[in-house]
Amino acid sequence: MKNIKHIALSLLAIGFLACENETLDDLRDRINQGEEELPELISGEADFSNYISVGASFTAGYTDAGVFIAGQEDSFPNTLSKQFANIGGGEFVQPLVNDNTGGILIGNNASGYRLVFGGAGPVPLNLFLASQGAPIPPITTTTASIGSDFNNFGIPGAKSFHVVTPGYGAFNPYYTRIASGANSTVIGDAVNQNPTFFTLSEMGGNDVLGYATSGGTGVDQTGNLNAASYGGNDITDPQVFAGALSASLDALTANGAKGLVTNVPFITDLPHFTTVPFNPIPLDAATAGAVNQAYAQYNGGLQAAAANNIISSEELAQRTINFEASENNAVVIEDETLTTVILPTGPGTFITLPSIRQATATDLFVLPALSFIGTEAVPGNSLTVNGVAIPLADQWVLIPSEQEAIRNATIAYNSTIASIADSNPNVGLVDLNAVLAQASTTGIQFDDYTLNTDLVFGGLVSLDGIHLTGRGYALMANKFLEAADANFGSNFVASGNVAKAGDFPTNYSPTLQ
Repeated sequence: MKNIKHIALSLLAIGFLACENETLDDLRDRINQGEEELPELISGEADFSNYISVGASFTAGYTDAGVFIAGQEDSFPNTLSKQFANIGGGEFVQPLVNDNTGGILIGNNASGYRLVFGGAGPVPLNLFLASQGAPIPPITTTTASIGSDFNNFGIPGAKSFHVVTPGYGAFNPYYTRIASGANSTVIGDAVNQNPTFFTLSEMGGNDVLGYATSGGTGVDQTGNLNAASYGGNDITDPQVFAGALSASLDALTANGAKGLVTNVPFITDLPHFTTVPFNPIPLDAATAGAVNQAYAQYNGGLQAAAANNIISSEELAQRTINFEASENNAVVIEDETLTTVILPTGPGTFITLPSIRQATATDLFVLPALSFIGTEAVPGNSLTVNGVAIPLADQWVLIPSEQEAIRNATIAYNSTIASIADSNPNVGLVDLNAVLAQASTTGIQFDDYTLNTDLVFGGLVSLDGIHLTGRGYALMANKFLEAADANFGSNFVASGNVAKAGDFPTNYSPTLQ
């Protein structure tokens, strides 16, 4: 623990030293076995009287592809604040939106409705209600300023450097609503609330997320320190990230406040990238033969390229397209890392083969591809099936090299986060990377529930495949409480002051008012 040597004596005095590093599972076992009464809650070295949260969509309670009142009320900072209230924490005020539609009006346009479960999968609320003949509620939340005196500064879409960028409110409607001025910063507005305790979450998440959800169509900006030149789907340079993180934590701790910062999960473990199979195409023998005939010229060109040492025999095998009578044919994708093949077709004429191949299990598909693969580019024309006759474009798939760029950036960000947290006695680390890794493999226990990353039914991740459910955010809140105990000598876990899984939903009704 950091700076809590004197805590040991006080813990020993109340017979509580053995519980100092107790986990939620340990606590549950003790309670179930009736071994002892729970100790009184103590705050340790932290002052929870004025808690301020800073971050992006997770901090805001974004879920099911939207920000809406019910989701905000289940945000992990709001859940934390209820536990902090038991030890002197004050009111936690959130910039609540106007309704439960999940959308926001930007000028004359709406961002869209939240997702609900439509029986077969996620569908937008408005489409679901229309299918039921039910009235569709209007989106009423606007970007009009509602002041800046809040405790929750979760700004969906914000990257690390955005939170320290003056005037960011002109570019992000969620910050537009609460920015204190035209040149304000998210961190500056948060610090103006004089926090005694803070959480800084998701720094680094959006720095790779846009690249990932766009299928890697952005640019890996590693080596480019000019963040002003970045596109929306680009990966942030690790040094730019480090500078933004350091500036944020320096500002938040300047007056002695203590707080917790999270690291970055490997986002490609989320169901947005793991739900769509690489081989979902069913074909009978006749159709497979017809498709193979359509690719015969391409395959022949590859053979000629291999014969002339333009490509290796390994790349020939990788790129040769072959469909079979099967329920599980791999889709055809574009792959910009393949060798450019230019072949002569006559005197002074040439043809460039497309850089395409069939997908393998190492490729990841973004969730929207689920409803795109197998559709016809020209309705009624079976020769225009997307993913079969027409290769899937870059936007639909993360090939291994793109996944590696995401992973390398995430590792670099997490190294910086760990180093800063380890060197600053006022900052503790919450290991969200480990939480998602466990959830995506064995599942993670939360009271009587095992949460995993399966879409819709896993319980942890919401219908958009990226953000958490209400129950998932409650689990996240408990991880913050564990970290507070470990770093600052509080005893939220051992005293039973934690969120209970059964108090939080895994889905929200379409009829929310």
